[in-house]
Amino acid sequence: PFMPLIFERLDLSDYDLVLSSSHSAAKGILTQPGTLHVTYCHSPMRYVWDHSHSYQNQFRSFLPLQILYKPLLHRIRLWDRLAAERVDLYLTNSKYVAARIQKYYHRESELIAPPVDLSFFIPENTKRNAYLAVGRLIPYKRFDLVLKACKKLKRPLRIVGEGPELGRLKKLAGKNVVFLGKISDEDLRKEYQKAKALVFPQLEDFGIVPLEAMACGTPVIAYGKGGALETVKENISGLFFDEQTEDSLVKAIQKFEKKKWDEEKISDSVSEFSSARFRSALRHFLENAWKEHREVLG
Repeated sequence: PFMPLIFERLDLSDYDLVLSSSHSAAKGILTQPGTLHVTYCHSPMRYVWDHSHSYQNQFRSFLPLQILYKPLLHRIRLWDRLAAERVDLYLTNSKYVAARIQKYYHRESELIAPPVDLSFFIPENTKRNAYLAVGRLIPYKRFDLVLKACKKLKRPLRIVGEGPELGRLKKLAGKNVVFLGKISDEDLRKEYQKAKALVFPQLEDFGIVPLEAMACGTPVIAYGKGGALETVKENISGLFFDEQTEDSLVKAIQKFEKKKWDEEKISDSVSEFSSARFRSALRHFLENAWKEHREVLG
């Protein structure tokens, strides 16, 4: 709740163009009347808009927070709508987020997808038989689905990441699961390279993890909603499951195992997400925006 105050106190009066990167409060910075403010919006505030109920459920066992949450949520929503109007132009990472920006802020946005380091995440033909899941261990990531599906199918599973769900997930896990915790980028790359497939069970705004895996030539089994639909090419770099249920994921894994996957085609499928492409698209957008802004100012 204090982040809006922190960003509003930033003194940006010496800048003609400001680019903010926001999934929460950064877009609420205060700029001069002649300053062009462009925000790269990764997501409208999840915890005050479409995910507000799931966040509220985390406070179920603590009554004082339950009581405070709703009035505080209302105030943050009011501030967030006000802050959204301070932005001159919106950039975003996916069509999915663009639709949410339109819904909650009533603003148009330009899509420039984030990059993945294609010089670092590269294939290495050393596959093992284990599935892989990567990310912070929090409820909406739905790692419990992966654990249950792999346990039912008796498939080995390796999980990279830390978070408050670790204890609960360990109780669900069978002997087929290895929890790796937080690991280095180099070790993460090895996990991607060796995985049979990355399982991506959550609804994400974009999802950089599937891109990193696919860059390493590893196919992805993803929940068929959100940003994954814009990065995973079905039957080329992976496939989708329709519901966030154990049964739906089990069927997807069984379907996956009946197909042959081409590591080179998978890696090539993410070439459009290069860092060079991202820098070029961002530079082009900002140059044109600044030119139009100066013409308006006269």
